[in-house]
Amino acid sequence: MWESDTLRAGPAGPGRSEDGMSGKKKRGSAGAVPRAYGRLTRHERDTIQRMLERGASCRRIARELGRSPSTVSSEVASHRFVTAPRERRGERVDASADLSAACPRLAAWPRCCNGCGRYRAIGCKRRPHVFYDARAAQLCADSVLVSSRRGIDADEPAAAEALALIRDGLGRGLSPEQLSARNGGPVDLSPSTIYRWVAAGYDGMTNMELRRKVGYRPRSHRAPKRATPHSARRSYAAFLGLGEDVCAAAWEMDTVEGAREDSACLLTLLHRPSRLQLALPLAAKDAESVAAALGGVRSVLGAGGTGRVFRAVLTDNGAEFSDEGAIAALIGEGPGETRLFYCDPGRSDQKGACERNHVEIRKLLPKGRGLRFDRLAPADLSLAMSHVNSEPRGALGFATPARAFRAMLGDDAEALLEAYGIEDVPIDELDLTPGLIARAREERGDAPLS
Repeated sequence: MWESDTLRAGPAGPGRSEDGMSGKKKRGSAGAVPRAYGRLTRHERDTIQRMLERGASCRRIARELGRSPSTVSSEVASHRFVTAPRERRGERVDASADLSAACPRLAAWPRCCNGCGRYRAIGCKRRPHVFYDARAAQLCADSVLVSSRRGIDADEPAAAEALALIRDGLGRGLSPEQLSARNGGPVDLSPSTIYRWVAAGYDGMTNMELRRKVGYRPRSHRAPKRATPHSARRSYAAFLGLGEDVCAAAWEMDTVEGAREDSACLLTLLHRPSRLQLALPLAAKDAESVAAALGGVRSVLGAGGTGRVFRAVLTDNGAEFSDEGAIAALIGEGPGETRLFYCDPGRSDQKGACERNHVEIRKLLPKGRGLRFDRLAPADLSLAMSHVNSEPRGALGFATPARAFRAMLGDDAEALLEAYGIEDVPIDELDLTPGLIARAREERGDAPLS
């Protein structure tokens, strides 16, 4: 009844789980359960299905299994099967498939109909019905394991075509995970196979073409010597006191600088659950410019929309964010509320999602190239953030931030994306290199940024 997955995937490396993370317990993760390397078992898949039926969160399931939340999310997104309509019964749904039009529940966790009260109570009329099934998921995983041990089943022209697609995708800044057909990409290979081909030097490729595999130094995290200079109710400890759900739905705010002699910079706002990031131009890195940019956001959403969207905002202690009263008012903080919070000094990792996403912006606007942000036109920012927010993300089951943002916030999301010119870009047109903006400016007749 169930169609088997015919994609090839190589086994994970020694000492690593399916999500590529070491089985050792990480520092600071008190709730994590140590476990040795291993693929998901049938018992674990049964546990996932059982807890989905109970409405458990992704993190709760991950804690129960001793796995990474991304492993659980990817497992569910990749092994969903249609039960209705009848003519599509048994069809496997791709992890990148956009089902938000059918039901918002299918666009974000749990991405399936398991545990849906509407379905159980009155029978849901929405189509398709998509369920995670442990038995079918195990059959697919077994077929992938078998096919991965058969060697490369491709003739020379097919291999050459695959290598050309890999080289093209890496040249546009895409990762092997984003290139894999398993995650909706153009190359009919597993991510591990692509990594092996690159490491083996096929077609002259090297690991230097994998941005996140080289060039990163380990960071030490020292305990802060003091708390935030802002009021105690806006501390990071107070932020954590909001609860897991509110923290997970928060926004992170930061700035990105251009050339040293440049006064202009970018204000970035990242929506944690969808990974959607806005980049707003600032004339200067000061409190007045930040207030003006946030005022623009408020004018797009209105007072009611701002209150709905910005339930909590986490930022650092930079001078540009010093006017806590003005910022709090602009994000919709009312009497008796606290919506603006500050990280501990020297702990940028407390808003790590925003910091990590700056890596994607830096692919287009690299640091150290003398790029003048005061020359950035609104069209440049719209183009850059359209490509950044159209990049498939593993944390979203390889959906795009823009798509997830629309599914989670509806009309408010659509208003923000339209106001700042963020559009969906197909994966075969994605370009995450500096040449994207350079070519666009040349076509418009504008001077280079550097």
